[in-house]
Amino acid sequence: MTEHRTVLHADLNAFFASVEQQANPALRGKPIAVVGGSGRTVITTSSYEARSFGVRTGMAVWEAKRVCPEIIIVVGDNRKYQYTSTKVNEIFRDYSPEVESFGIDESWIDVTHSLSIFGSAVTIAHLIKARILHSFGLRCSIGIAPNKLLAKLGSDQIKPDGLFIVNPEDVARVLERMPIQELCGIGKKVQKTLNMMSIYTCGELGRTELSRLTAKFGIVGKRLKEMGQGVDNSPVVPYGQEDDVKSVGHSRTLDKDISDPVEIKRFLLQLSEMVGSRARRYNVSGKTVHLYIRYADFFSSCGKQTTIKSYINQSDDIYRTALSILNTIELEQPVRLLGISLSNLKNQDEQLPLFEEERQKLFATQAMDKINQRFGEMAVTYGSLIPGKEKAGSHVIPPSWRPDGIKSLDVK
Repeated sequence: MTEHRTVLHADLNAFFASVEQQANPALRGKPIAVVGGSGRTVITTSSYEARSFGVRTGMAVWEAKRVCPEIIIVVGDNRKYQYTSTKVNEIFRDYSPEVESFGIDESWIDVTHSLSIFGSAVTIAHLIKARILHSFGLRCSIGIAPNKLLAKLGSDQIKPDGLFIVNPEDVARVLERMPIQELCGIGKKVQKTLNMMSIYTCGELGRTELSRLTAKFGIVGKRLKEMGQGVDNSPVVPYGQEDDVKSVGHSRTLDKDISDPVEIKRFLLQLSEMVGSRARRYNVSGKTVHLYIRYADFFSSCGKQTTIKSYINQSDDIYRTALSILNTIELEQPVRLLGISLSNLKNQDEQLPLFEEERQKLFATQAMDKINQRFGEMAVTYGSLIPGKEKAGSHVIPPSWRPDGIKSLDVK
């Protein structure tokens, strides 16, 4: 399957910062950093001008100002990013219907069946880059390879505005000395474990005995060995053709770290409404509710879940279950991020509830969902969320955002 495919991975460079610079000419050519909200103190992304001073994603604002005193802090605007990402993906679909978004600023494009029309993958890549630059003033890096894993690896090699080609016959050479952490899917924990096994490069990973990897990682060991060899048979899956939703959730980084139980409960109610609304949109309900908390020091976190007897998708039911979990947790620090997810799902039964009170609740919820779908999320909401609801959290787009809507929002 892989030897006959040609896959592109397009990565919009410094996306949030670049969009802000194009929207405001006064920011062009200057070091800027985008933050999730006016009270948030962590850099979401920075322009390449700022990166040249050492400003990095995840850096505290005070630290960014220390290494780059001239830096300009900009509060992110999701609407601009979502609009631009949607339009860029429309450009991708002009060259192939097989486009899979991997977040708001990157996508895979399988051009295998488009080569006879446009001539070559390199030609398609140049056409895409030129159109994005002309239409939006944005630059992107593109990797061309026989599969998604290697295409993603390629787009990461040259930034900004890069083009990197991994031909099938060059896979072994490219991977031989490539650090394992360059592969998408190998995080810090896996990297640390592999390093403890004296495995540092993709070449070494690909040559490691399968039995040794499975003894340490279980069935994942087989996938790791394949990754080290550059093998990836996963297809490019266009939006709408994904597998069924396995969980529905939402997480939110708060504008400020909070300790007040009343505030925490208020945010849990807001998240429960977001999760419930999406579950009802997908016509699913679930039995397992998971609560995730990240603390103020950014590194410490905790997560607990509970499985109840009945399936739920009503926001207040999700909220009460999340609240019961919270009551079992002794908070160690002020809270920086909260997340709720609903899993153990099944398709929702469309039969009306037996009791009148439950039917009225269902009809009210359906009416609220219709209004919010038409006029925007939280247009109609619980009274306790109205005061300051616009400041209920930072405006950071979750990694699972998709240009055509959200298929699944898993709490990470």
